[in-house]
This record gives sequence, structure tokens and C-alpha cells, in this order.
Amino acid sequence: MLTVGNYLSVYVVEWTLHHLDLIAHLPSAAEPPAETLAAARASLEKIAGAPIPASFSDKDALLVGTGRRAPTDAETAALGGLAAKIPLVLG
Repeated sequence: MLTVGNYLSVYVVEWTLHHLDLIAHLPSAAEPPAETLAAARASLEKIAGAPIPASFSDKDALLVGTGRRAPTDAETAALGGLAAKIPLVLG
């Protein structure tokens, strides 16, 4: 059973990722609000079962964590064992 809270969390993740997809090639477009990025990151970390290193911005955590962008060598090293789980499959 999906609770209302879980439904809303999924909705925030989904629309934040769609927002990032839509602005990926529009450098002057507004990014999702910081609170939304942080909430989506927290949900992604729950799915991953581990925190994404603090060295990642919320946006980069979402992009790398979902395979929308490949991690740099430094990011792969920072991810450690979590790198083997990325990209996370949502769906």
C-alpha cells in the first residue's frame, strides 16, 4: 500500500527529474527550487539505501544517481561501493 506521504515524495522526485530533463539544454532556464532538489535527493538516498556523498550538489546527486549524467572519476571514487548501484532504476 502506498501512503499519501510516499505518493507525494514520489511525485516530488518525478517532477524534479522531469524539470531537470526539460532544462538540460536551456542554460538560462530556472532550476527547480533548492527545497525540491533536497527533498528529491533525500528520497533517492532512501532508494539507494545509502547517502550520496556531501561533495555532490543535490542536482548532481540526482543527475548521476539516475544515470542522466555519468560520474566523473572523482565522483566515482567518492561514491565508493555505491558506484556499483548507480544508476538507480526508478520505476
